[in-house]
Amino acid sequence: MPDSLILFVRNPIEGQVKTRIARVIGPERATAIYRKLLEHTRTIIDQLDPADVQPVVYYADFVNQDDLWNGYTKRPQAEGDLGERMRQAFAEQFAAGARRVLIIGSDCLELKPRHLREAFMELADKDVVFGPATDGGYYLLGMSRLIDTVFTTKPWSQPTLLRQTLAELDALPVSYGLLETLSDVDEWTDAQRYGL
Repeated sequence: MPDSLILFVRNPIEGQVKTRIARVIGPERATAIYRKLLEHTRTIIDQLDPADVQPVVYYADFVNQDDLWNGYTKRPQAEGDLGERMRQAFAEQFAAGARRVLIIGSDCLELKPRHLREAFMELADKDVVFGPATDGGYYLLGMSRLIDTVFTTKPWSQPTLLRQTLAELDALPVSYGLLETLSDVDEWTDAQRYGL
């Protein structure tokens, strides 16, 4: 089986996406921004060789049978907090036979195909790889084997997330690599910076 690329998304429904941005500019414009982010992410993924990488889209709300992600495998996310939903997705992909698994969201306009390729290369000899985000979290997580501790009791969406995760891994027999630090689009100031 090829390597797996998990994509966590929501359906672009007004009032349900980019809520922090929507508080400033309204849900209609915030949803339009989210659509642009989704389209950017699809463009990036489409540049990967499907013989090497199998993209799988996991929806937070409901699986849309006719949308931007037609042509990709589609799945519902599991129940639970973000960590548990990610853990279940990784477990499913490893159980299906993937040797290396990455997960990304759709919030990073700076993401390029080379970041995904570099992440898979890191996993040739490392257990975990992170793409650090400027807000203290990460825009990408990859594994060559399932390591549950990465997903449990973490301060999701907090600026200490990556630092705390790495501190825990440093105490374990786990090897990890770090990619280039990039910025996510979570706030209106982020969107303005990119002219969205």
